[in-house]
Amino acid sequence: QVRVVESGGGLVQAGESLRLSCTAYGLTLDDFALAWFRQAPGKERDELSCISFTGRSTHYLDSVKGRFTISRDNANNMLYLQMNDLKPEDTATYYCAAVTRSECKTTLQNLHVMSPWGQGTQVTVSA
Repeated sequence: QVRVVESGGGLVQAGESLRLSCTAYGLTLDDFALAWFRQAPGKERDELSCISFTGRSTHYLDSVKGRFTISRDNANNMLYLQMNDLKPEDTATYYCAAVTRSECKTTLQNLHVMSPWGQGTQVTVSA
């Protein structure tokens, strides 16, 4: 059974950092482009960042550019999101996903999620 597991969230103060991790069971992540999504309370789940199949292209939501870094470790079937200078508006549940292999070459938009959603990991940033 395929499942995705996110971890690394927590409660931090504004300006602090967190590193989120994602792995998958029953799914080889290096067959896909990968992405992080987030869902703030009362809002829809939105694309946050993606990394192409080759790892050569990355894209970010404008509000996190320069603060967040997505990376992948194919050898260990892992995806990461380094989040620096966190702000209260980053408070959300964060999810990772495998997306269509050909996506995330030129844009973060219109990603097609190919993996089941995990439980997500909660990030709470206090002012």
